[in-house]
Amino acid sequence: MLKTSGKDLAILIALGLLQTIAIVYIAHYLIELIIVCTNMFYHGRWSVGDGVPDPHKIGWISIFVPVVGGIIVGLMARYGSAGIRGHGIPEAMESILIKESRIPKRLTILKPISSAIAIGSGGPFGAEGPIIATGGALGSLIGQVVPVPESSRKLLLACGAAAGMTAIFGTPMSAVLLAVELLLFEFRAMSFIPVAVCAAFANILRYSLFGMDKPFFEMATFTPPPTYEGYFVFLAFGAVLGIISVFVIKSVYWVEDAFEKLPIPWMFWPAIGGLAVGVIGWYEPRSLGVGYNNITDALMNNMTIELAASLLLFKFLSWAIALGSGTSGGTLAPLMTLGASLGLMTSAALSYFAPEIPIAPQVMALAGMAGLFAGCSRAVLASVLFAFEATRQPLGIVPLLGTCSMAYLFSRAFCEDSIMTLKIVRRGVHVPHEYMPVRPATPPPVVEHSHH
Repeated sequence: MLKTSGKDLAILIALGLLQTIAIVYIAHYLIELIIVCTNMFYHGRWSVGDGVPDPHKIGWISIFVPVVGGIIVGLMARYGSAGIRGHGIPEAMESILIKESRIPKRLTILKPISSAIAIGSGGPFGAEGPIIATGGALGSLIGQVVPVPESSRKLLLACGAAAGMTAIFGTPMSAVLLAVELLLFEFRAMSFIPVAVCAAFANILRYSLFGMDKPFFEMATFTPPPTYEGYFVFLAFGAVLGIISVFVIKSVYWVEDAFEKLPIPWMFWPAIGGLAVGVIGWYEPRSLGVGYNNITDALMNNMTIELAASLLLFKFLSWAIALGSGTSGGTLAPLMTLGASLGLMTSAALSYFAPEIPIAPQVMALAGMAGLFAGCSRAVLASVLFAFEATRQPLGIVPLLGTCSMAYLFSRAFCEDSIMTLKIVRRGVHVPHEYMPVRPATPPPVVEHSHH
């Protein structure tokens, strides 16, 4: 049996590195599978060329494309594994907290395939949640095949999740922190080091195998650092984002509760959610699919305020209904799309009402995308570092720290649980909010030596 001690750490890291190789390939092919599904559903061709959902190309029938995707996902959940439902991170957390880090083996295959179908048919999700869940499932699988204790299996799960996120975005530091903040529930060198090694290796493989060396999100550069007045604007913006985060969290679970009350089997709920996605997508095509290009447009300041407002409303409605219906997809990209749109709108309002405070619109979009995710997920440091690593804009660190911290404080003040934890808390699972040092239950006895 392996233990998470110093002499066995090398064996654990070796297992983690082996699974990292597999996860980087899985992540790459998941992205390609999403593009293939998008092209099949919306363009009628089998191709890995750039596939963007275009509902108007195939006419009004496109309204029912997400319904078809929802039916397929519902059948996979009913007859494959119900674990594919949702965005994957709460399920990984639950497996760590109450299931000894054991994730059903079939999820390693079913989760990425179901997510590719859901997103490819227009689902307004990102690929990051599914690949984090898939990486975690693979890590759990290895930890079940190789006889290791629960603590080592938890580490392998976290290594897989961090490697998966890095393979998609090329953001190893934020992937490590996301694993620490959302999966490990502890911060110590023995748990941190294997995850960091695997995330770094995933980033190297991502570059050497697929030549991905550019920032994931291109961003218009900005040179002047914010003034102190500008910094207080970011603090206030963060507070607003924190309150909006509570609304977002509550809305998703309100929709989920509404689906629970429907007098039809749950396997058909993703199809009903798909109908809403299709109708909304017909009106606002940019609400369909992954939508990473929307985030890039906001960060490049290539988006009009009217489009930002439209995207904010319709992407939110589409995502909340689809996620609440129990289909398969991630939360990071949709939340960052909404946050970036809010940032652009806030920048426009600021330039109108307080033109004496010069803040570039793309900086507000950057702060918005990270702040809303921080408020919803409560992974503050991961949110800050993700925005930095994904754009490679070092001058954004100060506004990001202020915005994300305030978003966390205000979100936590009005809602104790995050969008990740509320799902499992409602099932009766206790989720730790703080990382406390582990102390022995009783102090060791004091041995007195008598002197003769």
